[in-house]
Amino acid sequence: MLTGVFEPVFYLLALGIGLGGYIGGVQNAQGDTIPYAAYIAPALLAVSAMNGAIYDSTWNVFFKMHFGKLYQGMLATRLGPLDVALGEISLALLRGAAYGLTFLLVMQALGLNLSWTAVFALPAILLIAFGFASLGMGITSYLKTFQQMDWIQFIMLPMFLFSATFYPLTVYPAPIQWFIQALPLWHGVELVRGLTTGAIGPAMLVHLLYFVLMIAIGLVFTTRRLRALFLD
Repeated sequence: MLTGVFEPVFYLLALGIGLGGYIGGVQNAQGDTIPYAAYIAPALLAVSAMNGAIYDSTWNVFFKMHFGKLYQGMLATRLGPLDVALGEISLALLRGAAYGLTFLLVMQALGLNLSWTAVFALPAILLIAFGFASLGMGITSYLKTFQQMDWIQFIMLPMFLFSATFYPLTVYPAPIQWFIQALPLWHGVELVRGLTTGAIGPAMLVHLLYFVLMIAIGLVFTTRRLRALFLD
């Protein structure tokens, strides 16, 4: 829990404030110049929500599924696969919300929330956490060994580094930009960054719709997977 809270804070202090003193200002989506720390802080906030949700919906689920045998017992009662999925996802949301709220308070203390719309960043990170948790649980159900669990980190780390977290998307060639724009974390970063910097526009609806669809697909996918594993 503590590592998930302090890791993004250390990134912010080292890169946003330390390195940011040399970089100066960068432009947001509306072309306004903002401090570099205010540029990467909302991205780290989105990453915090993702990490909290993913770790709870993957490693914890993996243990309960293969060692604790928890879901077999739950599904032997009147609970259905959707009930189990929603319970685990809700637990993952709690961790994602704890990470996100703590970091949001740090941003407020450092003066990095540049607009009153930052109050909507908390619901936004809950949406982001919900999206990642709903897919994470279903994907974990296909993994059989601890070594296979490393694949999750293999995917998350590049997504963290290249989803316009530390520098604008425009630094990449066009084909790479299209690939990054298909990744969920990029949509999360842009959604939170727009809210904390006040760069609100029609594109925000696209980011919201992306996560709504991600949640719907994740719930259906995870529910069917649990039914196939333990009921069919």
